[in-house]
Amino acid sequence: MHLETFEDFMKLKYRDKIKTLYFHGTFVVSIRYYAHKVNLYLVHDFYIEVFYNPKLDLIEHFERFNPKHKRTKFYTDQIALPSDIL
Repeated sequence: MHLETFEDFMKLKYRDKIKTLYFHGTFVVSIRYYAHKVNLYLVHDFYIEVFYNPKLDLIEHFERFNPKHKRTKFYTDQIALPSDIL
């Protein structure tokens, strides 16, 4: 499975997205954001936010990491993110 972009990742079926994160992703950090636990992963050269709802025990959606989003502060409070993504 060869992924070049986040768009390629989003074209995958749900189960294949999970497999890709497990086998090819690198977990970076986790934050709490409203009702979600959001895990940030590095897959190849792009970052993916995985929105997990613990009450439903379900990954609800995936988003491309957006450094301009206010969630970024929650990440940078915990770790130093690479300057090339900020």
